[in-house]
Amino acid sequence: MASNPSDAPVLIIGLGRFGAAAASKLERLGREVLVVDTDAALVQKWSGVATHAVQADAGDIDALRQVGAQDFSIAIVAIGASLEASVLATSNLAELGVPQIWAKAMSHSHGVILQRIGAHHVIYPEAESGDRIAHLVSGQVLDFIEFDDELSLAKLRPPLAARGAALSTLALRRKHGITVVGVRSPGQKFVYAGADTVVGDDDLIVVSGTAADIDSFARWS
Repeated sequence: MASNPSDAPVLIIGLGRFGAAAASKLERLGREVLVVDTDAALVQKWSGVATHAVQADAGDIDALRQVGAQDFSIAIVAIGASLEASVLATSNLAELGVPQIWAKAMSHSHGVILQRIGAHHVIYPEAESGDRIAHLVSGQVLDFIEFDDELSLAKLRPPLAARGAALSTLALRRKHGITVVGVRSPGQKFVYAGADTVVGDDDLIVVSGTAADIDSFARWS
């Protein structure tokens, strides 16, 4: 799969909540964005926000050619309401040779289909959000990101047993499988943690490890 410069323009197909959120964030990051949707009202709404907004049917490959989809190196298929529309849009982008296609899937089977027809990355926003919320509702973890089965990051208040001693003496990696990446004291910025770092009662910490190890560490007393 080809790599792209960090400022490469992005094509977004579908202006539901997921597509709109992606477009809004990319715009704030200074990226050029072309948004495409069949809904004239949504296109009109985004015409003053996105770099370009076009009403078109991504299920029609000729319509995609007319908006220049083949000139983009990154495309996001954010269609969620219609599996058929999602599949057609992804298939058309693959046929046009777009090097990186990110596609939203509503189920595992939907994701398998998208990969088979050319999607390079399949996104499961509902499943990912549900997994994140499951960690947050425990009350121990303040924020949580899971990259894969082997690596997650979490922000949390340190367990009582992890406070008041240098990290090197706690042997957290050996005993709990986690690493304290950073620490923030009240009123201060996060700083990288070292072997001599001592975590205080009011600090916040960022830790890395598997999701299971982080959950276990968060409950350590």
